[in-house]
Amino acid sequence: MFCPAMMMLPAFMVLLLGFSVRLSQTMTRDEKHRLRNQVVEMFDHAYQNYMDHAYPADELMPLTCRGRVRGLEPSRGDVDDALGRFSLTLIDTLDTLVLLNKTEEFEEAVKRVVKDVRLDNDIVVSVFETNIRVLGGLLGGHSMAVMLKERGERMLWYQDELLHMAKDLGIRLLPAFNTSSGLPYPRVNLRHGVQGPETRTGTETETCTACAGTIILEFAALSRFTGDPVFEAHARRALDFLWEKRQRNSNLVGTTINIHSGEWVRRDSGVGAGIDSYYEYLLKAYILLGDDQFLQRFNIHYASIMKYISQPPLLLDVHIHKPLLPARTWMDSLLAFFPGLQVLKGDIRPAIETHEMLYQVTKKHNFLPEAFTTDFRVHWAQHPLRPEFAESTYFLYKATRDPYYLEAGRTVLENLNRFARVPCGFAAMKDVRTGSHEDRMDSFFLAEMFKYLFLLFAEEEDLPFDVEDYVFTTEAHLLPLSLSTTLLSNLASTDNSTTTEELDDSNFEWTCPNTRLLFPDPAYPRNFREPIRSAVDRSCPRPTLPREPGLGRAPLRAQDFMANNPEHLELLRKMGVSLIHLKDGRVQLVQHATQAVSAVAAEDGMRFMQEMMELSSQQQKEQLPPRAVQIISHPFFGRVVLTAGPAQFGMDLSKNNLGIRGFVTVAEPYTGCSELSNGEFVAGRIALLQRGQCMFAEKARNIQKAGAIGGIVIDDNEGSSSDTAPLFQMAGDGRSTDDVTLPLLFLFHKEGNILLEALKEHREVEVLLSEKARDRGGDEAEEEGCCAEDHSTPAPSANPDQSQFTTQEQETVGEESEKPEAGLSNETPVSAGEEPAEDEDASSQSVDSLMADWQEDLEAFKQMEKDEL
Repeated sequence: MFCPAMMMLPAFMVLLLGFSVRLSQTMTRDEKHRLRNQVVEMFDHAYQNYMDHAYPADELMPLTCRGRVRGLEPSRGDVDDALGRFSLTLIDTLDTLVLLNKTEEFEEAVKRVVKDVRLDNDIVVSVFETNIRVLGGLLGGHSMAVMLKERGERMLWYQDELLHMAKDLGIRLLPAFNTSSGLPYPRVNLRHGVQGPETRTGTETETCTACAGTIILEFAALSRFTGDPVFEAHARRALDFLWEKRQRNSNLVGTTINIHSGEWVRRDSGVGAGIDSYYEYLLKAYILLGDDQFLQRFNIHYASIMKYISQPPLLLDVHIHKPLLPARTWMDSLLAFFPGLQVLKGDIRPAIETHEMLYQVTKKHNFLPEAFTTDFRVHWAQHPLRPEFAESTYFLYKATRDPYYLEAGRTVLENLNRFARVPCGFAAMKDVRTGSHEDRMDSFFLAEMFKYLFLLFAEEEDLPFDVEDYVFTTEAHLLPLSLSTTLLSNLASTDNSTTTEELDDSNFEWTCPNTRLLFPDPAYPRNFREPIRSAVDRSCPRPTLPREPGLGRAPLRAQDFMANNPEHLELLRKMGVSLIHLKDGRVQLVQHATQAVSAVAAEDGMRFMQEMMELSSQQQKEQLPPRAVQIISHPFFGRVVLTAGPAQFGMDLSKNNLGIRGFVTVAEPYTGCSELSNGEFVAGRIALLQRGQCMFAEKARNIQKAGAIGGIVIDDNEGSSSDTAPLFQMAGDGRSTDDVTLPLLFLFHKEGNILLEALKEHREVEVLLSEKARDRGGDEAEEEGCCAEDHSTPAPSANPDQSQFTTQEQETVGEESEKPEAGLSNETPVSAGEEPAEDEDASSQSVDSLMADWQEDLEAFKQMEKDEL
């Protein structure tokens, strides 16, 4: 069937990417040539160090000059799901070698991949990362090999070996799509799939939108290269399901979705982490495959993005059901790809504005922080050498030919050499503020960064092929546009819900953008950039001296708030925020804007509530499982196990097989907020402390100074219990806690009272602090199952936000007056929940009367372990 979209594609690419706007301050051809050569030299430095020090490992560890092999290095959680013992970096780099005119190295690399790489490893990997990096890398490498062979230059021996490997990998990924919805499981075992205990996966219930929606380019290319429609059919089915589940009023999608029910788990929507490449693949699937449905869907989504999320130059997450309500006040660095996507769309003005904001933030901090606030402060300080800003810079230069973007590329180049370059490669930034490094060089650095920088500075004659004959995947792998003419007759018969969907021509923008209208004079882009540059200069860093009207002073920030500070409580009152102490020890915040002393104060209150939501979500991103306090002395012998909350600092009990065993002693003063007066009794023992009056880290330092081997903080909120309250996770005090080396655990009032009563009755009570309960011997203990089965638990997602309107499983507190739960409703409590029944007269109960509770606590701890899985 004739497809007009395919006929107009070359014109689209030429008009959009080929127009030249000449400004007076041009970069000389010699200078571009020098920068192009510098890109090649930097690539050689990174690639050769990987080959010399890391290959066949998946990635290079540039600080220690060795390869990262999964299972041999300490786990980094979800980040390691990209590693599958398949020489990830080499596969991810294949088509970069060709683009940089390194065809000899490319041929050698292909031979190595064919000879050395195995894809049947018994290892659990991310479906998303394996698809875009490994499958995409194999397909991009295959495209380059075929091109070189057809020219008769190199690869004359090549017989589609990379394509055969790609199909083998595609087949290994297919079991992940065996769900009722068609959305893939987030992880798959390369050897065993997702079914059965040997897979060690298949129990997940949710995935991110981008994870399920960033499959179509690679799977469709695989189907069209091999003639097997099954891959493209599965990718289309997943996209169809996501489209059907969009919020129909806002036409936005959430960040994570239940793969079985299709319910949105996280309802915040943006263009950054968790969603980003879903939108990218809708537009690029239209470009590659010529399917009008993809363009229509993209245009509908894009209109909503520009209506609700885009607040030029910012791109702020909103709630899909209430798109006028912001979901957070910070942005993540992954959204830096979006200006480049807007260039492909033809919407240049907002692309210029957002890119300029990103450029100014980059110049402030040398790199884009992993996340930054709306006033351009650092939110998360890491920078893993992400390429998205360079990608957008390249596309904007291609669209405008404005040499300003060459200077932006020069900035990226120079900062990489000045701050990230190390003897064995380039190291990710652990903190952009301090310049500290992380022993990490991700494969996408070689796959993407050097492609876009080389293309930015290269002249047309420097390129070994016409890049406009290809579409870039989200990993910058090159797939030929000729695939659009490769029709799959079997695909039409697959279950595809879009085949009956009517096309609404009003949602199409068939005409190519006219850059002469977009740029009536050469100063046009500069006119957009100037006010944004000024805004960033004014906002970063934010002045602290000027006072704001309404409160008579600078507004209270969430990270500074302490619920037992009278001055803070008075500030909350002026902002219309009331504080309620719940019986389980938590604090609830409610804002009534009408009760604020002024409109400005009400706005400050709204900002405070938003920050509190973000703080709560951010602190949950590194959730730790519950710990155990087990009473092992006579007459308990390990039968009593108390559920304890962990600390984010101090000894990690999960890495101590034996745990910490010792007798308990009450610290004096009981709060532990000053030097202990009974230090001689605390030395060599586990100190009992009361919550309150100072930070957890300060308590830990004071008992450690006295010689304690561990600490247990007991809640001072009478009636609180792990049965009814979310588990506390104790955070630090905002500064380094590396000096704290002992373990610190938290017990709610009920569980702490059990321990205190045991100490009162028996005087000498020995406990074991451990990751989980241990079998201390005795039939009864064995019957109670104190030793739980050891499961491999996947690390929490790196995605920081959890739904703000669902019950939190774990609450992190860095201050003794806990960070309250927060929400944005002006009249509704932030977190609605039933108040737990108060445990009356708990302090007067004897050990005998608490025996029934011990069994209950043991069962609760075992259930908590299951919940963590």
